Amino acid sequence: QVQLVESGGGLVQAGGSLRLSCAASGIIDSINMMGWYRQAPGKQREPVAHIMSTSSPIIADSVKGRFTISRDNAKNMVFLHMASLKPEDTAVYYCNAEIQSTPTTRWRAYWGQGTQVTVSS
Repeated sequence: QVQLVESGGGLVQAGGSLRLSCAASGIIDSINMMGWYRQAPGKQREPVAHIMSTSSPIIADSVKGRFTISRDNAKNMVFLHMASLKPEDTAVYYCNAEIQSTPTTRWRAYWGQGTQVTVSS
């Protein structure tokens, strides 16, 4: 089995910064995409940023210039660096990854349990 575990959420004042971490563990042969989504109360889950194993990251327009994404392939981890946070960034942030457990199994998408980020004004 594969698990994604997020950490780093919390309460921060507007203008502050947070770094979210996500670690993938279990039976893992390869990881293609790793990324972050968020879901605010009463809204649909939306993509925030993602990064492929060997290409440049993609950042949503709503957070471009404030958020960056990075990954540590050796540790199967992805990070979301959030700066200049705004109250509208308040949401549950979910880690997402496309993982192949063995060279012959199909790729599957996995999700973390989510971590709450609350930005106070």
